[in-house]
Amino acid sequence: MKKMRRIVALVLTFVLCLSLAACSKGGEKQKLGVTDDLLPRQEIKTEVTVPEDFKIGLICLHDENSTYDNNFIQGLKDAAKGMGLKDDQVIIVTNIGEETACYDAAVDLAKNKGCSIVFADSFGHESFLQQAAKEFPNVQFCHATGVTAKTAGLDNFHNAFAAIYEGRYLAGVAAGIKLNDMIKNGEITAEQAIIGYVGAFTYAEVISGMTSFYLGAKSVCESATMKVRYTGSWYDQAKEQEAATALIEKDGCKLISQHADSLGAPTACELAGVPNVSYNGSTYSAGENTFIVSSAINWAPYFQYIIESVVNGKAIDANWVGTIETNSVVITGINQDVVDGQSTVAELNKVVDQFKAGTLKVFDTSKFTVTVDKDNKVNVNATVDENGHLTAYMADTDGDFAGDAQVVHDGYFDESGADFRSAPYFDIIIDGVTNLNVNFG
Repeated sequence: MKKMRRIVALVLTFVLCLSLAACSKGGEKQKLGVTDDLLPRQEIKTEVTVPEDFKIGLICLHDENSTYDNNFIQGLKDAAKGMGLKDDQVIIVTNIGEETACYDAAVDLAKNKGCSIVFADSFGHESFLQQAAKEFPNVQFCHATGVTAKTAGLDNFHNAFAAIYEGRYLAGVAAGIKLNDMIKNGEITAEQAIIGYVGAFTYAEVISGMTSFYLGAKSVCESATMKVRYTGSWYDQAKEQEAATALIEKDGCKLISQHADSLGAPTACELAGVPNVSYNGSTYSAGENTFIVSSAINWAPYFQYIIESVVNGKAIDANWVGTIETNSVVITGINQDVVDGQSTVAELNKVVDQFKAGTLKVFDTSKFTVTVDKDNKVNVNATVDENGHLTAYMADTDGDFAGDAQVVHDGYFDESGADFRSAPYFDIIIDGVTNLNVNFG
């Protein structure tokens, strides 16, 4: 009887081991997660001693739930920490619309809160911030994505942006690598390498970003094309998710990116199992199976710059443009569960080296073609050669919605040049990109 029990026990143990092995073999693949950040945010360090009575105010269009606004909030907090500012020296006001509420908030920060610098983060804040700047000449007013500091005639009103088109291009390269893998694995054909893009508005900022992203993807996946749906809102999760879903289900898009501020598009991608490239920070937590990479502007260096300028009594540039070299363009880690991390990082580092060496221009006019359609008012400021390559472009660099500066030279479109304006002005729809709903329908 004991011998029989031993035999039964051994058989049961053997069966259990086989079962465990089968479960391990057929179970869910272990996740690798993301690599280290490709272009990480560096710690802010300063030799400037900031007075205890110094204060800086930040006006945000939305709050931390918006990837866009949260990026500014984190940038200011990083700068404040590195420069030794206390919590009561940093005042952040959120959910301030592009309306008179912005003027009221700016006045309150300057007059009642004692801020030496007031910063606003949205395009539509500009006129209200400028109004406050006229009334408080001893306070510095700084604005992101604005366009009028060049012509405002105010010593205390400034615009700032960064060469994020380089970050977008890098993210596009990662997207192109993923499309190539899908083609190689037989998941899609070369003709099906269609990128979907969720845009907020048909502003130059959005068009510049989506074009640089597309050019990055096309640099490695030649057959790639792109379709764009606009939401008519910077932050609307339902509309962004709806637009991404339509791009996937109706328009045949195999990879999605965005210039909109919620998790709507990444959520749609995770639900559909479609690769996603986000903006303003990693959305890995919302898309572990689909997120690839994200680019963002790191605002901490600019906050450091304006704080040090005020403390040292130095003038602030009317138009400031951050770069990869100033750590103003950052790239998250690569999701190794969606693309091969080692090879993708290696390819992206090659592109980073080209940017640093000045040998790669995102808007190299030999790399894209343009169709001018004056009847439908498309690309009317563009001059092209017989092959459709851009030879001249009169861009709006002073915010009056009219072409005033020639920005094509030496074979490329000179985007976000401090000599012109810091905010993007590339508003050309290049061949290969299709706008599906410019009226936000």
